Amino acid sequence: MTTATSPFARGLETVGAWLLGLLWLFPLVYALWASVHHRDAATRLDLTAPLTFDNFVTVWNGAPFDRYYLNTILLVCGILAGQLVLGTLAAYAFARFDFAGKNIAFALVLVQLMITPDILISENYSTMARLELVDTIPAIGLPYIASAFGIFLLRQTFKSMPIELDEAAEIEGCSRLGRLWRVYVPLAKPTLVAYGLVSVSTHWNNFLWPLVITNSVEARPLTVGLSIYNGTESGIDWTLMSAATVIVVAPLLVAFLLFQRQFVQSFMRAGIR
Repeated sequence: MTTATSPFARGLETVGAWLLGLLWLFPLVYALWASVHHRDAATRLDLTAPLTFDNFVTVWNGAPFDRYYLNTILLVCGILAGQLVLGTLAAYAFARFDFAGKNIAFALVLVQLMITPDILISENYSTMARLELVDTIPAIGLPYIASAFGIFLLRQTFKSMPIELDEAAEIEGCSRLGRLWRVYVPLAKPTLVAYGLVSVSTHWNNFLWPLVITNSVEARPLTVGLSIYNGTESGIDWTLMSAATVIVVAPLLVAFLLFQRQFVQSFMRAGIR
């Protein structure tokens, strides 16, 4: 027997949700406010204060943000491409192939979910040094190419698909890769989109490993470039720091605002079965 939620409880949940939303939104709103105002107006709420975009011009000219943007785009696109290819192939093998040690291999994949990447920084750095890849974009992305979460998520999606579709494609003469490409990948599109969104946002905002492995402008992503600029160039000028922060987060924010409905639908349809 279920008990209906009381109006008071629903109201309390609504108020709590609004408070959490405002708490999350406040730093972003302040950054936007400070980025388009002069220093003397950044710390006081004066709606008549004149707007200015000089902060963005100063920040863009004060650091090679164009190079940081290029590095970050190459990084997240490269990581996502590698994760989708390797994750799809591995997930298909775990979902539809029978081979010796399959359960043990999948258990080892799941173990990776319990290990945070920060624990492996020292070992990863040693590996990149032996490969002579230190201070390169591939060095940032290689440790993340094989994603245990992506393999697990896609495996669950593939296992939920009717095996009859696979058998019908086999009767029609489709090879293993043909069945994967023509049957499984199209049906798993919502899951692939949802995972792609998570991957891009995660690695766009990644900071610690890129900070450790990069030493030059040619390889630094936006997050590292932002920390260096805020620490050495702008000092305590909150307007410039806010403008630099907005420059970094703007692409993700705009993408979320434009594709909010698709984001939610993808995650709802890609729930773990």
